[in-house]
Amino acid sequence: MGTAGLFVGKVIVEKYLENNPQFAKEYFDRKVNAEALTAAFGSKVEAKDANSFKDITAIQEAVVIFELVQEMQKVGNMEQSMHKVLQRVCSIIQADRVSFFFCRSRNGIPELTTNLFDITPTSPFETNLVHPRSEIVFPTDIGIVGHTAHTKKPHNIPDVTKNSKFSDFVDRQTDYKTKNMLTFPLMAEKEVLGVVIVLNKIGADAFTNEDEKISIDFWWLFDSFQSPPLWFPELTDIERQFHKALYTVRTYLNCERYTVGLLDMTKEKEFYDEWPVKLGDVEPYKGPKTPDGREIIFYKIIDYLLEAKEEIKVIPGPPADHWGLVSGLPTYVAENGFICNMMNVAADEYFTFQKGPVDDSGFVIKNVLSLPIVNKKEEIVGIATFFNRKDGKPFDEHDEQITEALTQFLGWSVLVCDTYDRLNRMEWRKDIAEEMLMCQTQCTPAELQTILVGTVPLVPLSYSAPLCRLCLQRATCPVATDVHGESLLLFGFSDFPSSENDLIKAGIRIFFELNVVEKFKVPAETLTKWMYTVRKGYRDITYHNWRHGFNVGHTMFCLLQTGKLRKYYSDLDAFAMVAAAFCHDIDHRGTNNLYQTKSGSPLAKLHGSSIMERHHLQFSKTIMAEESLNIFCNLQKRQFETVQHLFDVCIIATDLALYFKKRTMFQNIVNATEPMEDEKEAIAYVSNNATRKEIIMAMMMTGCDLSAICKPWEVQSKVALMVAAEFWEQGDLERSVLDQQPIPMMDRNCAEQLPKMQCGFIDFVCSFVYKEFSRFHKEITPMFDGLKNNRAHWAEQAEVYNAKMKLIEDEKKKLEDAAGGKGGGSKTSCLVCILAGLKRSTPACCSPIWTTAL
Repeated sequence: MGTAGLFVGKVIVEKYLENNPQFAKEYFDRKVNAEALTAAFGSKVEAKDANSFKDITAIQEAVVIFELVQEMQKVGNMEQSMHKVLQRVCSIIQADRVSFFFCRSRNGIPELTTNLFDITPTSPFETNLVHPRSEIVFPTDIGIVGHTAHTKKPHNIPDVTKNSKFSDFVDRQTDYKTKNMLTFPLMAEKEVLGVVIVLNKIGADAFTNEDEKISIDFWWLFDSFQSPPLWFPELTDIERQFHKALYTVRTYLNCERYTVGLLDMTKEKEFYDEWPVKLGDVEPYKGPKTPDGREIIFYKIIDYLLEAKEEIKVIPGPPADHWGLVSGLPTYVAENGFICNMMNVAADEYFTFQKGPVDDSGFVIKNVLSLPIVNKKEEIVGIATFFNRKDGKPFDEHDEQITEALTQFLGWSVLVCDTYDRLNRMEWRKDIAEEMLMCQTQCTPAELQTILVGTVPLVPLSYSAPLCRLCLQRATCPVATDVHGESLLLFGFSDFPSSENDLIKAGIRIFFELNVVEKFKVPAETLTKWMYTVRKGYRDITYHNWRHGFNVGHTMFCLLQTGKLRKYYSDLDAFAMVAAAFCHDIDHRGTNNLYQTKSGSPLAKLHGSSIMERHHLQFSKTIMAEESLNIFCNLQKRQFETVQHLFDVCIIATDLALYFKKRTMFQNIVNATEPMEDEKEAIAYVSNNATRKEIIMAMMMTGCDLSAICKPWEVQSKVALMVAAEFWEQGDLERSVLDQQPIPMMDRNCAEQLPKMQCGFIDFVCSFVYKEFSRFHKEITPMFDGLKNNRAHWAEQAEVYNAKMKLIEDEKKKLEDAAGGKGGGSKTSCLVCILAGLKRSTPACCSPIWTTAL
């Protein structure tokens, strides 16, 4: 065939391909693969059209990323994965060869050694892997590679002969001529693990800034997938991991916009969230669920707008009518796990896509591709949705393959994140355990004085069995009706006349009064050790100390015995409830949950909600796990499981954030039992329903925790000052450590507002608890009466406050004038003590800020 015939045939084929684009696509899909493209661009061919060459390189780059992600999922060896990445880098940026130098320390001196050497697009892994006997080693203070390791920054050297730091050490070893060079470090946080060097740009005199960017992007892709231990801060934050991956590959995604909806991974609800459903107050969830049975709740959406000005939005707790969710497509994909390609949303009748612009950007949805993000456990962790292909056409099979590979990558990264999150949790537990150990094992000055001064050692300290048994005999324990003149059977019991060790004995007496020691065969020595260990578990802080722990346990005892609530509970329930009450604030640090969160403490990282309460619970269970301290050691397995569950309910219930969730449920129970004239009917109504028992139990714990507000005024006024002092100490920490202004309740500069704040606390929180309990059982009315009496006292303090302040200010002014004239000293008294009706000549216990001249 002549030249003319060849030309005519070429024209016919070209015209046919133009008129049949679908055939052309299928043909090239079959015949042209990534290797062919790589070979084509690896050959020394002059590009006549720079724009065309750039476009094809971008296509090649996207194909290589897709292939690379798939291969990296199959390869488990880190060095093999690294080899594949470097091969792709070498091919894409058209370098002659690439090497990786590993950074290590020998005899305290850092050095670089060849690990993967002279990699080309086609060189086999076995050839490039350097055997230890053949490695090239040199110090980090030599050459551009050493300079890169030292500065921890990438370097693009267009001409090595003009760079004073270049060393031809490696060139002389390998008989190679380096002309230009691109280097970048591999970092693990602030440490350099190695250096990648890219040598001699093919077809150009130097590497470009674009080459440098591509190299770093490809290396991050490898590092994110294969080297998670090097990036702990990134891997423990799944949202940032998703964002970083998607943001890096955004230029390769053929769409105008995409969103990632993150699914709540909670499989089981907290017990207090199930109460409204069990009581019939709330309908059970009947909406769609994931294949593994989770309720479909999108807790966050990350929205990427790629057209015009790039924009990224993070929407926490997105509403159901958010434009990315309102169509129902993400929920459908999460429910079924399907890949959904909506080629024309305007004509679709199944989903309700928004017809007009979805937001202020004027973006209109035309076609959609939605895929599930699935981790290695086959759990759907999120939904990736891509909107509007850039060329206006629907997404095709090739788009599905690329996005599916990306979502697979994201899903696998979640599993790695979970693994390192578990390791972090172990580390946090270790930190907390070490802190607890140091606090509990160190001898305090007070304990040292007790040992040095006391002539007779305390019985619990000796831990000898005969003495412990003797201590536990009823005759040696204080009588319930006479503990230093106070009765344990009264709600107004004051612990002030008793020492801490007297309270230990009183706690033991409470268990005897419950008749649980003999019934559940609690060893005498074990009970003594447990009570003393619980006392030691409370820190020596202003308010949340052992005295508070004892008072809460005592009030629980009073509610059961004096308040006649025990009729709803078994002996085992009562045993567990009182024990949990004693332990409810063990190892309290004097700061609340919000401070733990703000300060980023290990406790806050370990426990997502009810931070301190969960720590108290864990500490209590740690004590139970010790055989010599387990007062429930003789229970059957099912009984012990019941006790542990009751500990969960009681201690978590002391979180006031949960108090408002249970108020209405408790009130409904009170409303239901109040009209019942038959006591047996009321008992059956409560005791035959485990949920109602738990709700009352939880409210009892709240009443016990706040019971100081119901004590006689002489006791309550002192306790209120202790509570305020501890709050002020936290406020000081917020100022000094967090550099934040505390709220008035925590601010010692607002101490004069204490009476007003006490009235507000009583009205907003406390009044409901004791009013409802007095309706529930008239035997508990003394607590409500005490509350009202104290409220009247605080209201009186608040009313006369302005007059007192005026008097104090006038007297202060007179004394200042007198002191200025005579130069004499003055006696001081604490303002807070004045408000409490207390006179002190030396306010060493109070802050100088609140002393005023009198």
